[in-house]
Amino acid sequence: MHLISAKKEEACMNSYHQLSQEERYTITSLLRSRQKQADIARELKRSPSTISRELNRNRKPYDNEYRAFDAQHYATARRRRTRRGTHFDVEQIGIVNALLKEKWSPEQISNHLKRHGSFRISYETIYKHILNDKRKGGTLYKHLRIMPKLRRKRYNSRDSRGILPGKRHISTRPIDIETRKTFGHWEGDTLMGRDLRHCVLTLVERKTGFAIIRKMESRKAPSVTAAALPVIRDRVYDFKTLTLDNDTEFHDYKEIEDHSLLTCYFATPYHSWERGSVENLNGLIQQYFPKGTCMREVTQEQCDQVAFLLNTRPRKRHGYKTPLEVYHENL
Repeated sequence: MHLISAKKEEACMNSYHQLSQEERYTITSLLRSRQKQADIARELKRSPSTISRELNRNRKPYDNEYRAFDAQHYATARRRRTRRGTHFDVEQIGIVNALLKEKWSPEQISNHLKRHGSFRISYETIYKHILNDKRKGGTLYKHLRIMPKLRRKRYNSRDSRGILPGKRHISTRPIDIETRKTFGHWEGDTLMGRDLRHCVLTLVERKTGFAIIRKMESRKAPSVTAAALPVIRDRVYDFKTLTLDNDTEFHDYKEIEDHSLLTCYFATPYHSWERGSVENLNGLIQQYFPKGTCMREVTQEQCDQVAFLLNTRPRKRHGYKTPLEVYHENL
């Protein structure tokens, strides 16, 4: 009995599950550093066949290069095509309809059926079923407490609100930036206050962790540019690249590029881990300006003081040197 249980446990541990987008970005980084497939598999704790299959299926067809952003798109589209063939019989749809009429939510129905082994149906599929029923004049939607709008994640259309074409995606950023071994590569973000207007611009150098904080009167693109440009001009040779998120306050990035020597890159929307340095910095700043603080009352002098305290705090990754020490060593 123990032997059977051990084999079952081993089978579960070795069962395949889809690669995440974060894993695909790791594969891209390791390939650019000329790592072999076997080494990549060990790094991700995946089988070599998984990595081989991923590279064979999700490379760009015209240049045979593997890029995480495109690979994720190909994999998602493939799963979507597979799901199109999925169907449920009349009895299964009848069960879903009956539970909806009992005022159960699609998520409750999905997890209940999964737990009791009846059959599997995602809550997204149930929402689509309700929307299709409504289009045909049905009344299933009336049994929901809240009828959400059509799901935002659409595959046949693209939500272009707030998106500025022509941005350089983070996947095109040189690989040496990812390793934090070269100096002059920064990340930027904004930290909003309680009044949803006044905020601060946060900049951090990836290798050293050196931080700069600038007070802003609003979270608009002209304010960001006005706050960032003097800092960059004062340290013009210290800024080689700047990685930002996709919020609209960074839409004037070309003006920053035109008046400096740096190149801007943009992270994938909702992938905060791609800008881990500035996300960590924002968390440290909130030790001094806690969530709920009204930034209207914050002065540039206070911002400079917080930046000084953070830049003179010893860091384990620097052998307990401070970011300020390491920054000056790299100038």
